[in-house]
Amino acid sequence: MLGNWLKTTILMAAIVALFGTVGALMGGKSGMLLALLFGGAMNFFAYWFSDQMVLRMYNAREVDETSAPQFYSMVRELARRAALPMPKVYLIDEAQPNAFATGRNPENAAVAATTGILQLLSAREIRGVMAHELAHVRHRDILISTISATMAGAISALANIAVFFGGRDSEGRPSNPMAGLLVALLAPLAASLIQMAISRAREFEADRGGAEICGDPRALADALTRIDAYARGIPLAPAEAHPETAQMMIMNPLSGGAVAGLFSTHPPTEERVARLRAMVR
Repeated sequence: MLGNWLKTTILMAAIVALFGTVGALMGGKSGMLLALLFGGAMNFFAYWFSDQMVLRMYNAREVDETSAPQFYSMVRELARRAALPMPKVYLIDEAQPNAFATGRNPENAAVAATTGILQLLSAREIRGVMAHELAHVRHRDILISTISATMAGAISALANIAVFFGGRDSEGRPSNPMAGLLVALLAPLAASLIQMAISRAREFEADRGGAEICGDPRALADALTRIDAYARGIPLAPAEAHPETAQMMIMNPLSGGAVAGLFSTHPPTEERVARLRAMVR
């Protein structure tokens, strides 16, 4: 756990440094300062409002003991086992089997699952999936992933601005236009790679924590195997429209071939399953 927290801290620091670098290339010291201030403002907004933004993106509807009694009771029992406050519970009317957690802290968390995952998996497997999401809540991954996504998006926006308006050196003189073009191409790529590394490290920890919460590592392993087999052939429109949210899901929801796998926000399913089965042994 400590190792992954240290790794995440280093990766987050790298995103902030990249943000400042892009700002400096655009406008010297003043550009760096403005970029960092812009990033801070975006992080403040993400901290308070990102959960509701994501839930609206996915047209999620809140459920309770009346509208989804079995599912809601399952989440409540798992939250109790994890020593967490009861999160808000949402369903998403999408066929792709998937789930995610969001919120700024355990006291203001929400978990969401697609109707597709409830139809595909057994109750035991769904329990493993929701335990995984509650592990994200307990580890406070939901805030870390949101901030990293926000910063990555902001870096991409700044890089695009650099293409149209050009960059300036520390003395305010126009910089090499080729340098601005390279920033526009490489900065978003670097930000995405950092964001993906954060997400992959967190998924392994959430798998382990979820297995401990539900007390059944094999259930989560079986669930991941089935989700991986079905999700690839079923598009998830909100995720395709907002790819920065892909890292929040228990399984990568985006379509793509072998090249896309190089930039996946999730570790290979086979490795995740192998680690879970090793916990059983």
